[in-house]
Amino acid sequence: MDAGATTQEAVDALVRNAAPPQGCWSDSDYLWLAGHTTRLVELTDGSIEALARPTETHQLSLMSVYTTFADYLKALGGTAIIAPFPLRIREGKYREPDILVLRDAGDPRRADARWTGADLVVEAVSPDDPRRDYVVKRGDYAEAGIPEYWIVDPRREAVTVLALEGDAYVEHGIHRRGDTARSATFDGLSVQVNAIFDFGPPASSG
Repeated sequence: MDAGATTQEAVDALVRNAAPPQGCWSDSDYLWLAGHTTRLVELTDGSIEALARPTETHQLSLMSVYTTFADYLKALGGTAIIAPFPLRIREGKYREPDILVLRDAGDPRRADARWTGADLVVEAVSPDDPRRDYVVKRGDYAEAGIPEYWIVDPRREAVTVLALEGDAYVEHGIHRRGDTARSATFDGLSVQVNAIFDFGPPASSG
């Protein structure tokens, strides 16, 4: 190592000391962090929330949804993106939905570093904190005025489709195996529930 080189421990300490304390993170601070970490991180009123790393089940349950959405939107002229990617709810609040959708690929809310709105978002329920997806984010996405919110729950093998009415979501449908989950706001957009959850168990690590 060069005589003037700095150790990794010293660099880590510099970064820790430079980071704002919890409760004092700005939008720009958060966006810098989101662009420089492989972790999923969100912002709520000055505080950073680090999300659990997604499981294989979580990821596989989203693949059919994303593929179906992407194919549909290509024909429509829209676009979909999969996490990690920041969505601005309002000043001081950012979420990272598992899937984000815009009806028009030229929508001005679309940008390379973040979106400032969406027409539909999807979350796969995390087993460590189901309430976050069913309650907290339901309120957040309603606050952002997103017309439609899908909750994909691998534990229950169910898909809940929510449509925004006024300032709150109402259930458009709860779909289970054998059903077809249909969009409330995109004509002809649907996904077979079986296709979402028909994946084998992970291989044994033994």
